[in-house]
Amino acid sequence: MKAVVVTGHKQGYKVQDVSDPKPEKGELVVKVDRAALCYRDTLQLKGFYPRMKYPVILGHEVVGTVEQVGEDVTQFKEGDKVISLLYAPDGECEYCRAGEEAYCHHRLGYSEELDGFFAEKAKLKVTSVIKVPSGASDEGAVLVPCVTGMVYRGLTRAKLKKGETILVTGASGGVGIHAIQVAKAMGAKVIGVTTSQEKADAVGKFADHVIVGKEFSSEAKKISDINVIVDTVGTPTLEEDLKSLWMGGRIVQIGNVDPSAPFNLKLGYVILKDIEIIGHASATKKDAEGALKLTAEGKINPVIAGTLPLEEVDKGYELLKDKSKVGKVLLKP
Repeated sequence: MKAVVVTGHKQGYKVQDVSDPKPEKGELVVKVDRAALCYRDTLQLKGFYPRMKYPVILGHEVVGTVEQVGEDVTQFKEGDKVISLLYAPDGECEYCRAGEEAYCHHRLGYSEELDGFFAEKAKLKVTSVIKVPSGASDEGAVLVPCVTGMVYRGLTRAKLKKGETILVTGASGGVGIHAIQVAKAMGAKVIGVTTSQEKADAVGKFADHVIVGKEFSSEAKKISDINVIVDTVGTPTLEEDLKSLWMGGRIVQIGNVDPSAPFNLKLGYVILKDIEIIGHASATKKDAEGALKLTAEGKINPVIAGTLPLEEVDKGYELLKDKSKVGKVLLKP
C-alpha cells in the first residue's frame, strides 16, 4: 500500500510502498477513509518529538472502516466505522481503569512509537478504538481525537459553566474554528480572535463576537468578563490572554507554535487574579464519545480547508501553512 513514511530524525518524509498491515492479538486493521494534517506533524518533522521511532508512518488523526480483526477482538467487526485516540493505552493500569487513559504510563503514540494514519490502511490497538455513531460524517469524526474531543476534555478540565464567556485565539485555524463550536455546544458565549480581517467573517459564522488583531485584551474586556481562554497559538498570544482574563479565569493552553520560544511569566497576573493555566493535549474515550455525540447531533460542523489524495501530501502542508485558509486539511487515500 501507499504510505507517508518518515525515514529518520529530521529527514523529512516520502510517499512510498509499504507492506499492508496485519492485525495481531488485540488489534484491528482499518481502511483509512480520512486522515487529518496537523501542525504537530511539522513539529515532529523538525525533531521535537524524541520518542519517534524510525521509519514511521506519519499522521495521528483518522477515521476508518474496519477490514480485519485480530484474535480476542470482540467489540468491533468488519464494516464498523471507527476512530482512534492519538495513542494506544494499555487498558489495564489504574488510570485506564479510571477512564483517564491519557495518563497511562504505557501509552504508545500513533505516528511516534506506532505507525500512524497517512496510508491506505492502518493498524490500531483495540484499546484506542471508538465506534462512530450514525449521523457523524467522516469529516466530523476525523476531527475528534486531536481537535473537538481534545477541546471537549480541555473545557471539562476547566470546569466550564453554562453562560460563561470563552475567548478562543487562533480562531480561524483548524483547532480554533472548531473550539468555538465545542464551547457553544457546551453552553458558553464565545469570542473568536483572529489576526486576519479577511477571515473575520468565517469566524463570525460561529462566534458571538470577533476581535481582529494581535492586541485583543482591551476590546475583549469591554465585551464581557472573560472566564476561560482556549489558546491555540502559544507564546505570541499568552501575554494578552493573561491581561484578558477576569478573576478566577482559566487558560486551556493547547497551542505551541514555537516550542523553542521561552515565555516570561509575570506571576502577578496569575496570583492576584486567581488564574489557572491548564496545559492540555489529548482526549480520552469518554471525551471522544462526548464530541462524537455533539457531532452526530449537528452541533459541531466540520470546517474543511481542503481534501487531498495521499500522493499530494506536499500540497496539504502548503495549504496548512497558508495564512488565508480556514479550518482543517484532510487526506483521502
